[in-house]
Amino acid sequence: MTGLAEIPFDAKGVFKSRKNRFLGEVELAETLSIEEVHIRDPGRLKEILYPGNEVLLEKAEKEDRKTDWTLLAGKVEGNWIFVNSGYHRSIAENMLEDDEMSPFGELVDYKAEKRLGESRIDFYLEKEDENIWVEVKGCTLAEEGRALFPDAPTKRGKRHVEELIRVIDEENTSAALLVLVFRPDSECFKPHEEQDPDFANVFEEGIKAGLEVHPVKLNYDGSLIGYRGEIPLCEG
Repeated sequence: MTGLAEIPFDAKGVFKSRKNRFLGEVELAETLSIEEVHIRDPGRLKEILYPGNEVLLEKAEKEDRKTDWTLLAGKVEGNWIFVNSGYHRSIAENMLEDDEMSPFGELVDYKAEKRLGESRIDFYLEKEDENIWVEVKGCTLAEEGRALFPDAPTKRGKRHVEELIRVIDEENTSAALLVLVFRPDSECFKPHEEQDPDFANVFEEGIKAGLEVHPVKLNYDGSLIGYRGEIPLCEG
């Protein structure tokens, strides 16, 4: 296993409640005080953020923050599942800069947050023989060994895939989804049709149009994001 990013936790706690999409309450293990924590993941995370579950927190660095803590991970079946989307870009960048880990091989250069139509796509990769638009998604849900995205309806995610399909069709340019799968218990990846049938439909349209999909399995041990290799799309 190869390390992708060092993200050590600052405190352990017990999750108490989710007040809204971006705010939760956690009882700190050391002081037993109840603290509000920032949740940097818009997903439902029901299998992770429920009362009584163990969580890991990061101390906020900015003094003008409304909360002193940010949620990093929650425990699922003995594994710490990383749920902080604020690190997705740096994790993806570290992967892209390593030829052995990157699904796209050796790059000449890349640009981040490049506008495409009505969206900003995470990366525009420049290679010797082609250029590739790459959108990054984080996956924290798994059922029976299948990693599933999304865990909540995502109009934004659907729009991103539609933009990638358009650039494939109209500009004859390569495009890909890089899925950061934070479930080490998963063996394959598929769109979560029951949760968001519209995204699942456009995902299948993308595959038919030539969209590359690279689900990369990662794990988090409380200190390090580890690279576990690419997993296939689920059959059926």
